[in-house]
Formats: sequence, structure tokens, C-alpha cells
Amino acid sequence: MVPDPVRPSLLFVCLGNICRSPLAEAAFRLAAEEAGLEAYCDSAGTAAYHAGSGPDPRSIAVAALHGIDISGFVARQADRSDFENFTHILALDHENLRNLQAIAPGESEARVCLLMDMVPGREGAAVADPYYGGEENFADTWEDVSMAARAIVAQLMDRAD
Repeated sequence: MVPDPVRPSLLFVCLGNICRSPLAEAAFRLAAEEAGLEAYCDSAGTAAYHAGSGPDPRSIAVAALHGIDISGFVARQADRSDFENFTHILALDHENLRNLQAIAPGESEARVCLLMDMVPGREGAAVADPYYGGEENFADTWEDVSMAARAIVAQLMDRAD
């Protein structure tokens, strides 16, 4: 895929691509659809622990509570080609941001930052990993990624005007 200069393309990245980044992708898809924004998005992990697997059942459940089916998502590992294929690469925490920066080609024009950097007042914040927690942790993750998705869509809509 070659980025379309008119249509933004976003990659949401966590560690294993089964909890936070699929939820961020789902929240962005929902926010973009509601706003009428044409954009492409995907999610990935910086580690290959779960490559080829579906999302964590708790992520599937919290997305379903918001009317979104992510059961068909398949985890994959981020790679250097993503820096050519996406206009925005959004890490869900500092460790994954460092991992992305370590594999980024020097000539990349993709904007690479923390997801929460897109939310005024939350710059520098990480989205907590809910993997070792309970359902309430996944609900908290949904709140964070939804807030970020709405902020991103608003910023992209402002640029389109």
C-alpha cells in the first residue's frame, strides 16, 4: 500500500496487537465513520508474540459493548514497510514508541508519536496495558483509546477543511 496524500492512514501499535491496538483501531474506525472521515487504519504489535492470533476475548467483549465486532482482527508485527504505508504511527506506550523508533527508516515521513499525544492535556501519557487486569481495565483502555480516536478525527477533519 502506498499512502494516499489526501486520505490519512493510521497504524495503532502496542506490544502484542491483541488488547490495546485492536481497540484503538476499532475506536478510530467508529469515530471516523461517525464523522464521515475517509481514512485507512490498521493495528500491529512491536513483538511477534501473538502474530496470527485474534484479539484477547476481553478486547472483543469491550468492543462489542460499543457495537463493534473485532473478532476477525488478526495480530501482526509492525515492520519497516509500515513507515512507508502509513501517515501516522501511534504507539500506545513509551516502550512501543522506542521500539518503533528503533526500526524506523531515516527517510520516513510518517508521524510517529504516542497515541495520547493527540489528546490535548494528555500529551506524554501512555495507555495502560490491560492484559494482566480484569474487565474494568479493558473498559479503561476503551475510554482512553476512544478519547484519542475522537481527538484524532477532529484534528484530521480540521486539516481537511
